[in-house]
Amino acid sequence: MKKIILSLLIIFINSCAIYAKEYEPVSAQVKLPDKYTQEYILTIAEEYEKCAKDEIFFVALDMMKDTKAEYSRKAILGYNLTQRPIKIEFKDLAELNSAYASYDAVGWKKKNRLFIYINPKHRNAPPGALAALLAHEALHQDEFNSLSEETYAWTMEGMVWCELLERYPESNNLESPLVMRENILKQLLEKGNFTNKYIKKTVYANDGYKNLPLTSPGFKAQ
Repeated sequence: MKKIILSLLIIFINSCAIYAKEYEPVSAQVKLPDKYTQEYILTIAEEYEKCAKDEIFFVALDMMKDTKAEYSRKAILGYNLTQRPIKIEFKDLAELNSAYASYDAVGWKKKNRLFIYINPKHRNAPPGALAALLAHEALHQDEFNSLSEETYAWTMEGMVWCELLERYPESNNLESPLVMRENILKQLLEKGNFTNKYIKKTVYANDGYKNLPLTSPGFKAQ
């Protein structure tokens, strides 16, 4: 009997430890889809806590399931070139490089670890918009980049946003600067009949990409 009580006590303590973990809560200003109650977020936390500590990222990653972003979601979980989870966090990007101060996000590799840093101005962005942004950034898995890779990543981001808007229309918060970015990509896709035609033109005209080669490992010119 004592052994049974002791076993139950250990299970209870371990359960309390799981729910006692501290995560950064979702801002009260963010409207989440109805399914993402606090209780539900805690049930998915264990799957994503190796990647992030902000609950908004748990929601964003969960929203990516069974969408065009599934490859990116799995890459973030560790199925990438480093075979380690990608760390996601909000960060003042000027700390990395003053030139990145106004960027929305930066993919970063340090030794054999990948990071995705999101501009803190998007802390109150809808998780659907963050999911689209993560789908883009998770495609950058090495120190090489190119116009073809960026074209692919921007196209993927736009496609994911279109898909998530259909599933979670409440994501379209027009007061969010990140949603403004995603809607521009959506417009470019629609204008090109859902090909990369106009996104490609936009990428090639971007001053930030003017020194990139046409191709990089894993990507061919499109």
